[in-house]
Amino acid sequence: MTWILPTRSGRYVVGPAPRGAGLVAIGWGPDAEQVRPSAAATSSFEADLDLLPLEATALGTRNVHGAELVVRRADGLRGARLVLSGEVTVSRDDDGETHLVCPLADDVLGLGVRLHVRTHPAHDVVEKWADLHNGSAQPIELLRAWGGAFTVPVSDGASVELLGGAWSREFTRFDAELSAGTLSLGSRQGITSHTYAPVVTVVPRGEGGGARYGVALGWSGSWRMALDAAPFADHVRISGGPDDESGILTLQPGAGLTTPALAGVRVDGDADDLAQAWHQYQATLARTRGPAHRPVVYNSWFATTFDVRVEHQLKLAEVAAEVGAEVFVVDDGWFRGRTSDSAALGDWEADLNRIPGGLGPLADGVRKLGMRFGLWVEPEAVSPDSDLYRAHPEWAHQVTGRPLETLRNQYVLNLGRPEVEEWVLGTLRRLLGDTDITYLKWDMNRSIADGGQSVLGGDDWSWRHTQAYYRILDALRAEFPRVTVEACAGGGGRIDHAVLARTDVVWPSDETGPRDRLAIQHGFLGVLPAWTMSSWVTDLPDRLDTEPASLEFRFVVAMAGVLGIGADLLAWDAATRERVGSFVDLYRSIRSVVHTGRMRRHGAPGDAACAVQYTGPDSGGGAGTVVVLAWRRPSADGFAAGDFTVHLRDLDPEARYRVRGDDDVPTSTFTGKELSTDGLGVAWTWRDCDVVILDRV
Repeated sequence: MTWILPTRSGRYVVGPAPRGAGLVAIGWGPDAEQVRPSAAATSSFEADLDLLPLEATALGTRNVHGAELVVRRADGLRGARLVLSGEVTVSRDDDGETHLVCPLADDVLGLGVRLHVRTHPAHDVVEKWADLHNGSAQPIELLRAWGGAFTVPVSDGASVELLGGAWSREFTRFDAELSAGTLSLGSRQGITSHTYAPVVTVVPRGEGGGARYGVALGWSGSWRMALDAAPFADHVRISGGPDDESGILTLQPGAGLTTPALAGVRVDGDADDLAQAWHQYQATLARTRGPAHRPVVYNSWFATTFDVRVEHQLKLAEVAAEVGAEVFVVDDGWFRGRTSDSAALGDWEADLNRIPGGLGPLADGVRKLGMRFGLWVEPEAVSPDSDLYRAHPEWAHQVTGRPLETLRNQYVLNLGRPEVEEWVLGTLRRLLGDTDITYLKWDMNRSIADGGQSVLGGDDWSWRHTQAYYRILDALRAEFPRVTVEACAGGGGRIDHAVLARTDVVWPSDETGPRDRLAIQHGFLGVLPAWTMSSWVTDLPDRLDTEPASLEFRFVVAMAGVLGIGADLLAWDAATRERVGSFVDLYRSIRSVVHTGRMRRHGAPGDAACAVQYTGPDSGGGAGTVVVLAWRRPSADGFAAGDFTVHLRDLDPEARYRVRGDDDVPTSTFTGKELSTDGLGVAWTWRDCDVVILDRV
């Protein structure tokens, strides 16, 4: 018996494991075979269940190699011998989604596990998670609670691509060779962190015919992923979930929980084919990819920092409207007592000394200019010097008996306390209800260094905090559907599929220097989509790649995602503002293609020149309008107009495409085949960058 779960271009096939020990992976891809795998132990030091590619397993079901579930009951009973406790069911809804549920249990321990596997015809991603239930009369500690695993077939090890970095250096690619051993990555910071993105790419060596595999974890708290390659094994096993080193989840009698989802995708192709497969899945997480929740943003932070005065903000708003901004966002410094980063977080009321009349008149002034009004908040944070902390010091994350640690002169509120969750949600409801705020930038500027103790007992602080964060975001979306939410954590410190499902755009990095930002966006677009990637034009220099870049270069970088402007507009002269307005108009003309088209990267930011191609669909489903954003280094010797040729992909070979703006030039029309084989020469309209638009004719 086998169970087949169809995907967009293939299928995922599972079958029963020996002795009712759950499910085993059989095939994955367009040509997945329905042949039940077998594994014979070669010695008495291993068993077949340790060698088979089980879908999910527990310590106690397998004992030699790693397991996704490690449990211990209060009386000391450790491990779980999971066996089928009912029939495996497969259902398909009217939308084509296929959902498999496999019930497992250890009756001696009193633990029930329902393993879920889900696919959809709109994408090639397979989702896995598990429901856990304590049916015993004693608490069960979940020392590791991961919901599933993916196995990648290999014959000679694998190459692993990671995305890591630090603050202002997020989404940098690192490569590791994995022939034997376990590769582990994650976060103990209470957020996904800047150190690693919760996604890996595995490329088998000597197996798979060019297949690439991606696995991503949808969890926004402390987490860990493990890639296990046993010596002489024929697969690499990839699993992950909440961090199993910095906290323990406890299931009380009768209680249950659902693990975070692990998503996996397989493609036959290159890195951009894998990126596109992720983007197709991520499109199903978004409520929309249209401009309603991806407006052109002006944010006043770099123009004012903490000196927020209503008359200054309205002067900035006038220029922001003039250059084409669609929403005006007041950043940090708008609330009472907030004149630096050392005070007032938690006291979320407008500073009437600087904003007389409160936020309402300021929002009215912005709307009269034809823009939406937005606000920055950091609702998880509290300053030691704040009325909130003086009233409720116990609300901050802390371990009894230890002094609290400040980072960025602030503590983190413990959302795991029900009264804190209620207060945060109530505060945001008040702000959004009292003023017509339709854009909310939710920031989080430090890790949770004082986690480790839950007010309800145990040390599941990260789990409780993260679940409360989700509930607040879910409530805001349900109650204020017009509000666009931008997720930020000191840049890209909390970005994953669970955040993408609950917010509209994310802030990949605090680095806005254009060349450094281009490198960050290059890594971002390999696993995450352009329609979520908030990118600003500022006047700030680069920290690492300091080769000069023009204002035009900054705009073309920012146009690769969701365009924003964060510069001091009052420092720009009339000619600059006019030039900026033309770029905003150009961006709006290509926004739908950038946000819904197929993405291809040509070269890398470290090269003499590079480009990103977006290809939108035409009315018949073929390749329609093409947008090419290109950048170059002026220092590259002998690099002049026409020296950089982009070999476009994903076009219809026989269709003809005309360069927009050259309608009267016959030589500006090319077939898709010509653009692929001969390529498109970039003219470098603005010396160090260009935007080329081709329309299908």
